[in-house]
Amino acid sequence: MDEQAKRRQDGPPKWRRTWAGGLALWLAATLAQAQGLSWEHGLRSDAPERYTVVRGDTLWDISGRFLRHPWQWPEVWQVNPQIRNPHLIYPGDVITLQDCNGRPCLGLERGQNVVRLSPEVRRVPVREAIEPIPLDTVRHFLRDHRVVDDPDTLDELAYVVAGNDRRIISGAGDRIYARGELQRGQRYGIYRVGERYHDAASGEALGLELISIGRAQAERSEDDIALMQVLSASQEVRNEDIVLPLEERELVSEFVPRAPDRDIEGTILAVPGGVRFIGRLQVVALDRGRRDGLETGHVLQVEQQGERVVDPRTGESLRLPGTDAGLVMVFRPYEKMSYGLVMQATRTLEVGDRLYNPRRGVGVAQR
Repeated sequence: MDEQAKRRQDGPPKWRRTWAGGLALWLAATLAQAQGLSWEHGLRSDAPERYTVVRGDTLWDISGRFLRHPWQWPEVWQVNPQIRNPHLIYPGDVITLQDCNGRPCLGLERGQNVVRLSPEVRRVPVREAIEPIPLDTVRHFLRDHRVVDDPDTLDELAYVVAGNDRRIISGAGDRIYARGELQRGQRYGIYRVGERYHDAASGEALGLELISIGRAQAERSEDDIALMQVLSASQEVRNEDIVLPLEERELVSEFVPRAPDRDIEGTILAVPGGVRFIGRLQVVALDRGRRDGLETGHVLQVEQQGERVVDPRTGESLRLPGTDAGLVMVFRPYEKMSYGLVMQATRTLEVGDRLYNPRRGVGVAQR
């Protein structure tokens, strides 16, 4: 008899029904939300009865140990507004599988004592808290990339016109001249024009990618020409590089993965850096954005396009049905496009693969 059948026959063990921190509530609601997940549905057949959290875990990983669909994180803090941080969990905490009125739920044990849920926040260094997703990948990307919604405004942006002493390229510590409305004493980002994103069907311009190469400070200006000092540079600064006010790109660390509120149909537009084949934890550009209803944390299913085959009887060229192949979570939406992180992939994804709302009844095995 398998473990799942045994649970149905014997009934759930009589563990203590206790809660701790935002995570316990988050995990419990995930399993007992409105969809009515039961011992037979929603729970992985190999879900452990206890799991000890270790450094390097993420909330997505932990959820995936118990749930078939780890993206189904609840929005419980909407009905519990006092819980500002939904991921209060630390290495050494123990997640336990429990029974809550006939449905599976999860509790949290911390040390020898049971910690009860309350609006209080345990004050520990941020570095100790378990992250919701692998945030380092996203942080590094946001540090180096941004998007201008309207590429036609490129000619209106400030830009480098020359290096000091007629230098063609400049670096940290050098002075450069830039043309545009630049304020003395203000710090700016220096960017190089990257990919221009367009809708494959309509040809509409979706955004212009800018790649960060350094920072500079305006020292003085005359008319519309400013003398600037390069404070830092990851690449050489060249003429025509774009100069923009630094973007507020503080990473939202409390991601709430969830399905979009409206139906979404789109495609993987590109992979920054020019890569075509895509795997787990790679950043991808999507051809849908805020105007389409996408927000930070929205999860989309990836459908890999079916192969083309020839009908052996009629000779017709046929396209086979697509196959669900992964999950992408949006972490930086712009007006007409977004950046997402591939959270799961059962096969190598590709540019052009279709995106749509995840189906709750269909899981994607994590790889």
